[in-house]
Amino acid sequence: MAAITASMVKELRERTSLGMMDCKKALVASEGDIDQAIEDLRKSSGLKAAKKAGRTAAEGVVLAKVADDHSFGVLVEVNSETDFAARDEGFLAFAAKVTDAAFAAKQDDMAVLMQGELSDAREALVQKIGENITPRRIVMLEGANVGAYVHSNSKIATLIALTDGDSELAKDISMHVTATNPRVISRDDMTAEEVDKEKEIIKAQPDMAGKPDAIVDKMMMGRINKFLAENSLTEQPFVKNPDQKISDLLAAANASITAFHRIEVGEGIEVEVVDFATEVAQQLKG
Repeated sequence: MAAITASMVKELRERTSLGMMDCKKALVASEGDIDQAIEDLRKSSGLKAAKKAGRTAAEGVVLAKVADDHSFGVLVEVNSETDFAARDEGFLAFAAKVTDAAFAAKQDDMAVLMQGELSDAREALVQKIGENITPRRIVMLEGANVGAYVHSNSKIATLIALTDGDSELAKDISMHVTATNPRVISRDDMTAEEVDKEKEIIKAQPDMAGKPDAIVDKMMMGRINKFLAENSLTEQPFVKNPDQKISDLLAAANASITAFHRIEVGEGIEVEVVDFATEVAQQLKG
């Protein structure tokens, strides 16, 4: 069998973008035949990617893209297992590719989008990085004035649609939503179920105990009004100028908000907590 040299491993890595150990193992198995090693790696890549797909991916990035005329925009979340992988140039390039594809196709169904070339690109990235990579969701909005804001760490982003105003207004309100995380546009949009749940929480607070029903009702109404004001976008003080409410900004531009979406990386994903020693033991087994 031919000796496996560092230059052979280097060449195989350059041709496949895979890790050093994967390349060395493939060369040993192929007895130094680089072309055979590439073929073997291609055959095994699907199996390896499928195995990694079972692992939880709750890190990653959210990216945004808005049309030049501000009539349309998308947010795309792509997940990785670790924040370290989420900063990898190859991962970021892949996330940008998925975002561009969603934007170009005006497609908000990730399963439909992730076919053909994008699916192949994902599998190649899984092999290179060694982590599960999951393009998770797409949010799409159309309107007269669509804007977006992505926080500097690319972990939180907002997409908003206004009836009027300019791009700066849309960006400012998107930034505000990213920072404050309102539940609804206006208090009228808050569901009865959410209001009733908040009332039950207020009633259970210690300072309500023993008070007459009339006093409880009066105190509860004040706290419900505060809850609605704090969680309704139009009633919130603007983060860049607390003397202004969002409703003031909109009124000055004769605009209103038709919809907004705020995405935070990994929200809603249940992550299994594994202690470090157990994780190392599992990796050594694998």
